[in-house]
Amino acid sequence: MIKLYDGGVYLVNGTDIVEDGRDAAAVLTQKTGSAPAKEEAAKETIAYSILKSHNTSGNMEKLKIKFDKLTSHDITFVGIIQTARASGLEKFPIPYVLTNCHNSLCAVGGTINEDDHMFGLSCAKRYGGVYVPPHQAVIHQYAREMLACGGQMILGSDSHTRYGALGTMAMGEGGPELVKQLLSQTYDINMPGVIGIYLTGSPAKGVGPQDVALAIIGAVFGNGYVNNKVMEFVGPGVSNLSADFRIGVDVMTTETTCLSSIWRTDDTIKEFYEIHGRSGDYKELNPGPVAYYDGMVYVDLDQVKPMIAMPFHPSNTYTIEELKANLADILDDVEKRARVSLDGAVDFTLKDKVHNGQLYVDQGIIAGCAGGGYENICDAADILRDKFIGSDEFTLSVYPASTPIYMELAKNGRLADLIRSGAVVKTAFCGPCFGAGDTPANNGFSIRHSTRNFPNREGSKLQSGQIASVALMDARSIAATAANKGYLTAATEMDTEFTHPAYFFDSSIYANRVFDSKGAADPTVEIKMGPNIKDWPAMCELPENLILKVVSEIHDPVTTTDELIPSGETSSYRSNPLGLAEFTLSRKDPAYVGLAKEVQKGQKALEAGEDPVKALPELASVLNAVRAAYPEVNEKNMGIGSTIFAVKPGDGSAREQAASCQKVLGGWANIANSYATKRYRSNLINWGMLPFLIPEGDLPFANHDYLFIPGIRQAVKDKASQVKAWVVKDGGMKEFVLNLGEMTDDERQIILDGCLINYNRVK
Repeated sequence: MIKLYDGGVYLVNGTDIVEDGRDAAAVLTQKTGSAPAKEEAAKETIAYSILKSHNTSGNMEKLKIKFDKLTSHDITFVGIIQTARASGLEKFPIPYVLTNCHNSLCAVGGTINEDDHMFGLSCAKRYGGVYVPPHQAVIHQYAREMLACGGQMILGSDSHTRYGALGTMAMGEGGPELVKQLLSQTYDINMPGVIGIYLTGSPAKGVGPQDVALAIIGAVFGNGYVNNKVMEFVGPGVSNLSADFRIGVDVMTTETTCLSSIWRTDDTIKEFYEIHGRSGDYKELNPGPVAYYDGMVYVDLDQVKPMIAMPFHPSNTYTIEELKANLADILDDVEKRARVSLDGAVDFTLKDKVHNGQLYVDQGIIAGCAGGGYENICDAADILRDKFIGSDEFTLSVYPASTPIYMELAKNGRLADLIRSGAVVKTAFCGPCFGAGDTPANNGFSIRHSTRNFPNREGSKLQSGQIASVALMDARSIAATAANKGYLTAATEMDTEFTHPAYFFDSSIYANRVFDSKGAADPTVEIKMGPNIKDWPAMCELPENLILKVVSEIHDPVTTTDELIPSGETSSYRSNPLGLAEFTLSRKDPAYVGLAKEVQKGQKALEAGEDPVKALPELASVLNAVRAAYPEVNEKNMGIGSTIFAVKPGDGSAREQAASCQKVLGGWANIANSYATKRYRSNLINWGMLPFLIPEGDLPFANHDYLFIPGIRQAVKDKASQVKAWVVKDGGMKEFVLNLGEMTDDERQIILDGCLINYNRVK
C-alpha cells in the first residue's frame, strides 16, 4: 500500500522513479540522454520554483520569504493584530482575511467571543482587510474558495493552512510569523528538504481522502520521514482524484509534521477555479523533466482500505478490517497509550464498547476543513439515503465547511437525505476539531472526519474526572457506521451507488455578507475593544545571567500544544494574555501555573528594584551557591524565571499561546531533546524564550531544581551553539551543557530584546 524509499530519488517525466545510487547516472542517461547533477535536479521540483519566486534573500539555502496573502481565525487574529499594533502597524500590506469559525457559537464567556468578532471587523476596516462573519465558512474552506492561487504562497495562523492541492504552497505558523509579514518582514528558514509523494492507481469505491491521508500519516509520522520538509504530490494517480479528494488528503499533511505541501495541477484543478469564478488564478504546475527528491513515499491508491486512527493521535492507524479482526489486542494497546497520554488520571477503556464482538460508537461527526467538503457530504448522504441512524445512543452531526456548500446541498436534496436519516446538519464551525462542540458523554467514543484526535479534542475535562475519546475516520465509513446504527462499519462493506452530483458555487453568498476593504485602509475607524481584550504585558530584555527553576517535567514521547495550553472553552480567553495563562498546562501539570507565578515574584522584585530574596526566600541558598563561583552576579545583571523540560514538545496546533502563556508567567526557556515542529520552536523564539536542547536520555536536573546559566546574553550575541549551565542544589553546583541550535541573526536579536514586540519597537 505504502513504501518509503531509503534515500533520495529522481523522478523522470513525472512518472519514472530512479533511486539515487551508483547506477543512477547510467539509468538517467538511458532514459533521458543525460544525467543532471543532483543539485540541478533538485531545482526542478515544484516546491523549489515556488520558494525561489518568493525568496528575497538571493540565497536559496537561507530563505527570506514574503507571502502573497495571510489568513487567521477568531482565536488567533486578536493576539496577532494586538502584537502588530504594539509594533507600529499602520496598514495591512498584503491581503489579510479574518475568519470567524472557532469561537463562532458565542456560547461561553459572556460577550467575549462576539467582542472579538467586532474587534476583527473594525480592524479589517481600519487596516484594509477582509472579514468573514461567523457561520459563513471555516477558515480553510474560504481560503480554498476565494484565496488560493496557482504558484502563490499563503501564511496562516492555523496549523492546517494547506492549499497545496490547488497549487498554492501554504504554511501554518504561530501568530508572530504573521506579525512579521504585516510589518513587511520575512519568514526566515533554511531551504527545506522536498519529499515526493508518488500516487499511482485509483481509490476503491467507498475509500475516501481521509483513508489515504491516515495511511500516509501512519507510515511517516513516527519515523519523522517528512518532518519540517515539503510534501510534493506527483505521479499518475493524482489525475485519478477529484479536487475535493486531493484537498481532503492535503489538509491532513499537517499531521505528518511536514512544513508545507504542494501538488502537481491539471484540468481537474483548472475546473475547480472555473467553478469558483476564478479561472485566471489557475496555474499548471509540474516537476521538471528530471527532478530530485530527498525521499519518496510511494502510495498505491488501489490498495488503500478504509482506515481508522484510534486514540490518541492521527498516526495510531489501522485498517478498519484489521481493527475488527484484532479488536481485543488493539483495544489493549489503546489502553496502554491512554496510561501515557492521560497520566493515569482516569480509568480509560473502550472494551465496554464491544457488543457481541462488534465495536459500538456513540457519536459520528463530519466537520471542518477536513470532513466538511462537498463530496464527502454528498457521498455520506448517498450511503444514508433511506436508512436511519436509530433511536439509541448513537448520534450524527454534519457541518458543511461553508455556506455555499450548505446551499448546494439544500438545492440538490442531499441535505434532506441527511436530515431524514436522523443526522443533524449544522453551520460551518471548527468546534468538533478542537474540543468546543458535540462533546460526548463521559466514557463516550466518537468517530470523526476531522483533523485531530488528541486527548480532550472532543471536549471532555480530564481534571474534572471526565474522559471521552475520538477516532478519526473518513466520512463514508462514518456514514456506513451510522447506517448500521453505531456499529463500526467500513464504507466498502456496503453496496452504495454514489451519484457524484455536480457542484455549483454561488458567489453571491459571500458578496452579500463578507466585508472586503479591497485593500483600502481607513485610519478614522475606531477599533472596538471588548473588556477581555488586553494588551501584552511588558517584557524585559534577556539579562546577562539567568537563574531558572524547573517547574514542570514531562516525559511523554511527544507533548502537544493542546497539552501546553488546552483548546476548547479556554479559547475564549486568547484575547487576554494573562487570563489565558491561568490555563497553561492545566490538563497535563496542574501545579505548573502556581509554581511559575511563585518564581516570577523574584523577577518582578528585580524589575522594581527590590530584594528578590524577600519575594522568593528559597532563592537565598541558590544565590549563595552561585555567587561563591560567580561573585560578579548581582541584581543588575541577572534574571529570574522558570523553564520546563519536555522530551519533544510542540506537536499539533500552530497556536502561539503554547509559548506566550509560559512567557507571561515568567518563562525564559524550554529544554527539550527535540522540538516536534518548526512552528513551536519559532513561537518560543518570537516570545523571547530560549529553545534549549539536551541529548536524549541525559537529564542532569529534576523537577523543582534551580539552574544557573552564566553569560547567556553574551553567548547569544556571539552566536554560540552551546552554553555552560549549572544545576544548583544542596548548596553546590553541577555543570552541564545546553545546546541552542541554529538561529538566524534576527532570531537571536529577538531573544536578546526579550520578544518580537520589543524587537520591533527597538527597530
